[in-house]
Amino acid sequence: MIQLDTICALATPQGIGAIGVIRISGERTFEIVNKIFKGKDLNKVDSHTIHFGTIRDGAVIVDEVLVAVFKTPKSFTKEDVVEISCHGSDYIIRYILKLLLQNGCRMAQAGEFTQRAFLNGQFDLVQAEAVADLIAADSEAAHKTAMNLMRGGFSNQLKVLRDELIHFASLVELELDFGEEDVEFAERDDLKSLILKIQNFLKILTDSFDAGNVIKEGIPVAIIGPPNAGKSTLLNVLLNEEKAIVTEIAGTTRDVIEDVLFMDGIKFRFIDTAGIRATKDVVESIGIERSKEAMRRAEIVLLLTDNQDINSDFIADFDESKIINVRNKIDLIGQTTNFEGLNISAKNNIGIGELKSAIVAKARVKKQADTMLTNLRHYEHLVKANEALGEVLNGLDLGITGDFLAQDIRLSLHHLGEITGSITSDDLLANIFSKFCIGK
Repeated sequence: MIQLDTICALATPQGIGAIGVIRISGERTFEIVNKIFKGKDLNKVDSHTIHFGTIRDGAVIVDEVLVAVFKTPKSFTKEDVVEISCHGSDYIIRYILKLLLQNGCRMAQAGEFTQRAFLNGQFDLVQAEAVADLIAADSEAAHKTAMNLMRGGFSNQLKVLRDELIHFASLVELELDFGEEDVEFAERDDLKSLILKIQNFLKILTDSFDAGNVIKEGIPVAIIGPPNAGKSTLLNVLLNEEKAIVTEIAGTTRDVIEDVLFMDGIKFRFIDTAGIRATKDVVESIGIERSKEAMRRAEIVLLLTDNQDINSDFIADFDESKIINVRNKIDLIGQTTNFEGLNISAKNNIGIGELKSAIVAKARVKKQADTMLTNLRHYEHLVKANEALGEVLNGLDLGITGDFLAQDIRLSLHHLGEITGSITSDDLLANIFSKFCIGK
């Protein structure tokens, strides 16, 4: 285990609350906390136990607290850890932190607890990054994806394939020691089959990146239609708030308006756009161009009309599979049975439930996928690993010597190792963990 300074930090959000939790981790944890905690000797208690007592500054009682004890290696960081649950007063929290610093702790840096867990072998870098994703998860789908990564779903699959590739790499390297005898320890057909298998796995992961990112950031849903069709009214009804300005004047919306809604555990980003029509107004023209861009970026498009038509040239270049046709203002113009879509009245909240169900059904969320890529750093290394494996395949087809094959195999292994953290640099770790909150 790597021995480092003993660190402390507030693990709960800043601000006044019922309680605050202060986390301490390191070799001197129990020694330091014993100096300010009046209760049981923490060196003598069992791991995973909680003890009542007081935090004292000499004769001054600072607070009554509960102290949770986690002894190495059975803790998050695999070091001795204490968590002090005190009252949530800013004054009390600052006071306890000051006492810890005076007795030998230092303040933790952003993500340092999780970084220590990684350095001490608690989990790999993919799982460490998933901790931050889990904290930030704001939907069922994002939570499920982060939880699977944190529990090692992606890492375990990658490790099996990487170990197989290492085996072949070692055989190819061994051949180099017997270069003059012209022997092959690594069966070329078996190596080719393994590379094709790994490439297939990497392709599934890289193909899932767009869908995974959508889960993380929210599925974009663009509301497109002619002016005064009720797009802003529909946005307000879906969000249940007056987000967009609604008037009888056509062309009120000049820019893209965006907000978030959660349905069926999925995060959606609804985008209200400028009405589509021919116009000489410069500002409105810019808004219409942005509407077109929103439609291109959207995973789902609500094509909203009333008794007007949208220029067919406008939608000709877009993917019809992501469009939901919606006819608004049926309270005024009535329903038509020959309309291939949903009839609604946004103003009177008619058909909105059916529309929400249709949006959820259309959502491009691969809930059945066990592993989904959401991290750009992982994506970049997987692409580079795949490219290196492609060079190995080309080399096998051309019958090149083992030294050139070994070079490309090592490059692929390097990129796979960068993902899980078996190959890392201090700069990489500093960059990753600097994005964490201080107490994690």
